[in-house]
Amino acid sequence: MKKVLILGANGQIARLVIPRLLQETDVHLTLYLRKSARLQSLVGERLDVLEGDINDFAALTKAMKGQDIVYANLGGKFEPMAANIVKAMEENQVSRLIYVTGLGLYHEVPGEFGRWVEESIGSDIMDDTRRAAKIIEESTVNYTILRAAYMINNPEIDYELTEKGEPYKGTIISRASIADLIVRIIKDSSLHNYASLGISKPGTDGDRPMY
Repeated sequence: MKKVLILGANGQIARLVIPRLLQETDVHLTLYLRKSARLQSLVGERLDVLEGDINDFAALTKAMKGQDIVYANLGGKFEPMAANIVKAMEENQVSRLIYVTGLGLYHEVPGEFGRWVEESIGSDIMDDTRRAAKIIEESTVNYTILRAAYMINNPEIDYELTEKGEPYKGTIISRASIADLIVRIIKDSSLHNYASLGISKPGTDGDRPMY
């Protein structure tokens, strides 16, 4: 049975991924979050809920033991969390990582929208996310980085992908679409190896997010 560790398991995307994995696969889930009571309603033979902080390396590396895939969907200071995740994975010989972040890591968002993204998010946060991604890309883990456009809660699944080195397309993406791609990768971990993918809704190019 494939074992999946979900970091930041109470996040909105994770809350869409979890039921799909339980319904569509036979994977065992370890749900890791700072306040386990938030997921106290989730019970089952195929899931464990662990309380812990990504910045607590001892707790993280304990949770990492025996896992096959790590899916991380986090908020906060990204660089130290990315460093801890990579170190814990390498120490436990866990090779597969799915990491959700935002657009603009490589200044790949063209035109006025790209300028607006940089200004609205701010250089401190953008630089932190870039340093985190660099840690992952320069590690030994087999990563898929998902660079999400501005997220919406529509239940639709409709997305296109851009590779690293290609101009970013679109301005928005549904959380359901991101969850769908994550589920697909967990089902078939040979998909999108060592890849950094932009994910957005087709036909939503513009100077601002097309909500």
